[in-house]
Amino acid sequence: MFKRTIHQQDLTIINIYAPNNRAAMFIKQTLLNQKDHNVIILGDFNTLLSSLNRSSKQKLNKETTELNNTINNLDLTDIYRIFHSSMNKYTFFSAAHGSFSKTDHILCHKATLSKYKKVEYYPAFYRIMME
Repeated sequence: MFKRTIHQQDLTIINIYAPNNRAAMFIKQTLLNQKDHNVIILGDFNTLLSSLNRSSKQKLNKETTELNNTINNLDLTDIYRIFHSSMNKYTFFSAAHGSFSKTDHILCHKATLSKYKKVEYYPAFYRIMME
């Protein structure tokens, strides 16, 4: 986690690499512990938030459904999806399953969405631009 002031606005950025086991519960607890509206939570969540995030359709388990409910209740959104809604860019390929998935996410509060003008994904990092 680090805090920066960008264009006279305080911003907290939390980078998460969730564990392989119980990733959804880990992310949910991290979100519930965060009360700042000027926060971006990003990284490898090691869980699919939507069936849109996988090339082969897979049902979401109970923990992921609970995580999605928490994201909705906290009024968060994946800003990468907002800026690139027509594009499904996968970030992981499973040779064992022969499928692509997107486990990397960038969450922010919907109320702060207008502050961001561009979000780009690079294999090693994200670039988020503010006005």
